[in-house]
Amino acid sequence: MASVESSAPDRLEFRILGPLDVLADGAPVRLGGPRQRAVLAMLLGHANEVVPAERLIDGVWDEPPGTAANVVQGYVSQLRRTLGRDVIATRGRDYAIRLAQGALDLHRFERLSARAVAALDEGRPADASAGLREALALWRGPALSDLIDITGVARIADRLDELRRAALERRIEADLACGRDTEAAIELAGLVAEHPLRERLRALQMRALYRCGRQADALAAYRDARTTLVEELGIEPGRELQELERAIFAQDPALSAGAGPSLAAPQTARAATVLVAALQREALPSLLAISEPLARAPDRELVLAATVAGADGLEPLALRLSELRAEIGARGVAVRAAAFTSDRPGADLARLADEQEARLMIVEAPDGLLDDPELAAVLDAAVCDVAVAVRAGPPPGGPVLVPFSGAAHDWAAVELGADLARATGRPVRLAGASVGPGGRDASRLLASASLVMQRGLGIDAQPLILEPAPDALVAAAGAAGIVVCGLTERWRREGLGRARAALASGAPVPVLFVRRGLRPGTLAPPESDTRFTWTVAAAAG
Repeated sequence: MASVESSAPDRLEFRILGPLDVLADGAPVRLGGPRQRAVLAMLLGHANEVVPAERLIDGVWDEPPGTAANVVQGYVSQLRRTLGRDVIATRGRDYAIRLAQGALDLHRFERLSARAVAALDEGRPADASAGLREALALWRGPALSDLIDITGVARIADRLDELRRAALERRIEADLACGRDTEAAIELAGLVAEHPLRERLRALQMRALYRCGRQADALAAYRDARTTLVEELGIEPGRELQELERAIFAQDPALSAGAGPSLAAPQTARAATVLVAALQREALPSLLAISEPLARAPDRELVLAATVAGADGLEPLALRLSELRAEIGARGVAVRAAAFTSDRPGADLARLADEQEARLMIVEAPDGLLDDPELAAVLDAAVCDVAVAVRAGPPPGGPVLVPFSGAAHDWAAVELGADLARATGRPVRLAGASVGPGGRDASRLLASASLVMQRGLGIDAQPLILEPAPDALVAAAGAAGIVVCGLTERWRREGLGRARAALASGAPVPVLFVRRGLRPGTLAPPESDTRFTWTVAAAAG
């Protein structure tokens, strides 16, 4: 991930935890029209990082005009005149906003939340509750609420609002550990009504009710949660809720006041969810051949999902998912399944990923690949990382091959490639070009990436230098077991690009094209729930 030095004037304060707002010496700054403000919001969402111009263009316009690059350049020029020329740096056609420490409310929120979560984990719930209240007080309403009609901003806003919910849940967790059971139960009643599909809130409500001496109400809360999940999504509650129900039935002493801050049954941790989302039900078995190993770790859960157009096909689909679930569960994998009707499967599967807090979504590549409207809807709407599988199926023997050029989506591919390597015992090969910018080969870049992987993930990676031709990459894929490749920022307008298109059509092994999301991925630590994003590059930096 590219980064820049922070050097914004201290007098500027940027706020995105609510409507976009900039203050200079405490006074509001006029920021121009909606699209210009959207460019600023997207830069602030990736503050102190280099943001490709293509990402800004695709985020601001659903159908960019031919002059979009020049228009964005004009927006940036106007913002530099308004905010100061040193605030927004240019890197060719790309841009970066440079902020002083504490200048952005999101960064203050993350800092306060991180300290508070650490205090909770260390058994200091009173300090955690106070710190999270201070962090939540920075919010002035829904994130970027004045710009959510703009696609690129809406995705950032969704992730920011998710951070707020996660911090609120941790604050209630701390309150319960402090013995504020009645207050928490009252607050949770309203939150559950507002977010009925959020299982973590349901778990908190069950714990609060039980600790108020309302065991019957706690069990009724579980039944209501199960009914809602089954009716809305066709899915059973997750492991956390199920084990919590069993603990309440047994009146487990670990649930009582003074037993510590854990909100689930003893020895139960929140699982990182991998969502296998089939646009066509026939793709499920081949997708599972790739995704099942990722869910074998004890802190993972697999969710199978597929849709049908009409209610007459729902029962056969649900039956098929149940069969697959039984097969996978018999191999020791925590797995659930969701079947429901939809006339917009792409958007609805992306919504399911949000509701189930998935860290990774794996979907098959339709015949039209990126031209398929349902796949495009997934790539546009999903907050988590999305892996698009071409020729999904059992990978043959061989290493995990990750073509790497240092772009943002390449780091998401590195994380998924490392996860697959860890799950299957395969080595990782990082591939780069024999001739790059300045006439150098990519060996320095690959060495740096390997060091990051070793520090951030504990995974070693060997370099592979290839001729800068699609045929060379396809030939290297033939010696691999699976290829994991970052998806270009320009996929909406330019498709896969020559090298990726060659892999899609010619590689003889499964290929995963990864679009980086805003939610932390499968290898992110639990405390990353209250961070805007997480990458192995940032973790090791």
